[in-house]
Amino acid sequence: MSYTVTIEPLGASFPVEEGQPLLDAALRHGIYLPHACGHGLCGTCKVRVTDGEVDHGEASPFALMDLERDEGRCLACCATPLGDLQIEADIDEEPDQRVIPLQDFSGRIAALQDLTPTIKGVTIALDGAGLDFQAGQYVNLGWPGLARPRAFSLANPPGDPRLVELNIRHVPGGEATGHIHKRLKVGDSVTLSGPLGRFFVRKSDPQPMLFIAGGSGLSSPRSMILDLLERDGCSRSITLVYGARNRAELYYHEDFVQLAQRFPNFHYLPALSDATPGCAWEGFEGFAHDAAWAHFGGDFRGHKAYLCGPPPMIESCIRSLMKGRLFERDIYTEKFLSASDNDPQAARSPLFRKL
Repeated sequence: MSYTVTIEPLGASFPVEEGQPLLDAALRHGIYLPHACGHGLCGTCKVRVTDGEVDHGEASPFALMDLERDEGRCLACCATPLGDLQIEADIDEEPDQRVIPLQDFSGRIAALQDLTPTIKGVTIALDGAGLDFQAGQYVNLGWPGLARPRAFSLANPPGDPRLVELNIRHVPGGEATGHIHKRLKVGDSVTLSGPLGRFFVRKSDPQPMLFIAGGSGLSSPRSMILDLLERDGCSRSITLVYGARNRAELYYHEDFVQLAQRFPNFHYLPALSDATPGCAWEGFEGFAHDAAWAHFGGDFRGHKAYLCGPPPMIESCIRSLMKGRLFERDIYTEKFLSASDNDPQAARSPLFRKL
């Protein structure tokens, strides 16, 4: 059985199968709805039901409060229709965004690499024509026996659609990341759905770009920066500030050093927050937002900033950027949330109206 969903103010309609989330159905029909985490934690995909009823599914009570439910709001990534629906959604037009229909893929693990003691590089060879995506987007990864797919950002630039690279951090006690780090083998079959997300470079904007990343949050900036430099030949100033705790957790370091040597407009600033004598570290010591502040002298005006990493890092970066005269319209974020993140501060930023 299927139902019809109409989105206002677009006036567009699309079918939704019984039990299918609204977001999944919209994206598969080429209709974009704002979204981020994809599993009910962040609240980005919040819409209002003006006619009809939904099952709210596994929406976090922090991302969707009881008062909002009473007002008819739901999270499109979790909500499933109980009949025909009419919904209202805030959809901002973005001239640099590509709307690529969501698709399902099958593939096999082509390579596994220990990038750090806690982050594994996973390369997947896809069957068929492969995945078309925009640098900065993510996919949902699954395999037989996994209760539900997990979201991971793409670390490779668009180019070879049949190869996908993911940087996956081990979450203690995590069902999915535990399997990936301890039991996944080259040749194992996996499934993907994508592309997803709205984290992408505003290429039409002429301002210099600042990327700040922490932990496995380096995956999206890597994809975006390689896409800008090696595919687009971008000549604007691009700065990457990457924060890790110690030298063992600083990955792709040599690659970015070489990239900075090849492209004079690319600047790479690594920072270690907990360097030990064994690190033999001569670079910046401190957090990523401190490194960015020192590098720019506390003045970020005239930049576009892209932040990717765990929620505490994102919040610290936003505070530094705003203190340095860069504001919400020029700051874009991708928070790395795990299934255990049910903290309202992790899901929403108190500094941004839109988050």
